[in-house]
Amino acid sequence: MHLLILTPQFPFPPHQGTTLRNYNLLAGLAARHTIDLFSLLAPGDDPGAGDVRDLVNILVTAPQPVRPTSARLRSLFLSALPDMALRLWNPEAFAKLAAHYAAHPPQAVQVEGIEMAPYLLALQDAGAKLPIVMYDAHNAETLLQRRAFAADLRRPARWPAAAYSAVQTLKLGRYERRILLAADGVAAVSEADAEVLRRQAPGAIPEVVTNGVDLVFYDPALSYPNPYAGSGSQDGPRLVFTGKMDFRPNVDGVRWFVNNVLPQLRAVYPALEFWIVGRNPHPRLRVLEGRPGVVITGAVPDIRPYLAHAQLNVVPLLAGGGTRLKILEALAMARPVVSTRLGAEGFPVVDGTHLALADTAEDFAGRCLQLLAQPEEAEAMGRRGRAFVAAGYSWSRVVPRLEHLYLQTRRWSGKSVPAPGQAADDEGESGE
Repeated sequence: MHLLILTPQFPFPPHQGTTLRNYNLLAGLAARHTIDLFSLLAPGDDPGAGDVRDLVNILVTAPQPVRPTSARLRSLFLSALPDMALRLWNPEAFAKLAAHYAAHPPQAVQVEGIEMAPYLLALQDAGAKLPIVMYDAHNAETLLQRRAFAADLRRPARWPAAAYSAVQTLKLGRYERRILLAADGVAAVSEADAEVLRRQAPGAIPEVVTNGVDLVFYDPALSYPNPYAGSGSQDGPRLVFTGKMDFRPNVDGVRWFVNNVLPQLRAVYPALEFWIVGRNPHPRLRVLEGRPGVVITGAVPDIRPYLAHAQLNVVPLLAGGGTRLKILEALAMARPVVSTRLGAEGFPVVDGTHLALADTAEDFAGRCLQLLAQPEEAEAMGRRGRAFVAAGYSWSRVVPRLEHLYLQTRRWSGKSVPAPGQAADDEGESGE
């Protein structure tokens, strides 16, 4: 098919959740389909980087808009739309998309995440004859926001954030339902997310297209330089957390870990260090700087050395949704992982076999101490985790699931796939 894919940022380098999924789906689909790509460029994005231009037929880009805090506050009170529907909307960018669409009508439009949905709806409102529409739901966004509200409500210092999440939850519920019903097909990253979306929008038929991992890139057999050498004590174990560090669930999770779990670990291992590895550290993390045993790296060129040389990878998430690529990456590297159950949500992992699960600070510290005291068992768990990922989560297995969903969507929607260069017929016809 001739696909038009909409992404919220340029999908290279694939360095965090959204770009990892977008790049690998793009690369997999490009092997068998013609791809036009419409991307909004975040600061620092280089549309000439990597092999994206070689993968796509036509690349259309526009800068991400900058929304000042004053605009966000006005929309909070004056707009019925959630912040996620306004964050990346840019009339000039839409004009470029609309011009491209008119000149090069695709056979299907694939929308990557809810932040790009306004561009799809604007095409519909402008009278474009849309072909098959695939919505790739990176998260069940209303559920994610509801969980953020519940987590913030438990701490009085976070009540202003809880109030924001309460308002956004109401707005997102209506908006996300509209997107789900506007799409012909919906991809969810886990069965748990798919079930939430089915309940939210009866009539929508979400199907699971999981996140994946590049098993060749994340190869534990390769030799990686030790990034911990020469920093701090050489005697203590290292624990590592990886992720985009301006993402609220990541920020809240590492703060909880440092405040509630790390002191218990350092009581047993005084030289133990906790490394927070990820780009764009949020200002709320500054309170952790200078804490004994805490290291915040900011962006690094490659997370694999940090995974390879840490004794444990920890995922202390208390809120969020979807599935965590950080889990897949650590398991692919055959590293032992300790996670909350919410952090590992969406993966059919077995506690104690593929990784260790704990939800209270005491249990989390206990599972960490158990694995630190039993390095052979920790290594065996890492090997079992690698085998689990290899069995079902390589991108070579994931992309065909999306292609199969396209075939199912044709049958469900009753839409024909127009010939390249032709717009879809309004009435549609049998998919077979």
